[in-house]
This record gives sequence, C-alpha cells and structure tokens, in this order.
Amino acid sequence: MDAVMQALADGNRRTVLEILRERPATAGELAGALPIARPGVSRHLRVLREAGLVEVEQDAQRRIYRLRPEPLVEVDEWLETYRAHWEHRLDALHTEITRGKKARR
Repeated sequence: MDAVMQALADGNRRTVLEILRERPATAGELAGALPIARPGVSRHLRVLREAGLVEVEQDAQRRIYRLRPEPLVEVDEWLETYRAHWEHRLDALHTEITRGKKARR
C-alpha cells in the first residue's frame, strides 16, 4: 500500500488516473493533457505501473494504458476506519447545530 500512497501523492499522477478512469489512453494522449514534457509523463506512468495502478498493453507501435482499480480497494478499506470516525463526529455536530436552532426559536 505504501507504493500506492506514494504514487497518489503526485497531482500529475492523480490526473493520469482520472483520465484512465474514463478510458484507456496512450502516453501521447496523456502527455497532451498534462503540463509536463513527455519524458516526465513516462516517468509518472512507470511509477503508476510499479504501484500496480495501471497496466499497459502493446498494440503494434502504441502502448495503451488502463487503470487497475484493485490497489485502490486496499486504500479505501484502510480509509474506512477514518471515514467512520469522521462520520460519527459530523453526525454529532449536526445534532448540536439542530439543538442550537431549536433553542433560538
């Protein structure tokens, strides 16, 4: 999970994942959507591949990149405990706000 979290720490890599969430894309298509040079895009794709977040398929001279969402499931499961904690606190805040509104009436 550490490699996934490190991969997600970069905004350009998150942008790549957002694009790949919608559709597979070539490195050239991804480079056109990012404000960095193509060699930088290749480095980001390598990090994403090594983290298991993308897979690549060779199609003649082109490489097609696709999202692999499975590693994100592990991150989501880890975050669930924090999500539950904050949902409980937000519910308590909502209750207090409602009480305050009733008291002002």
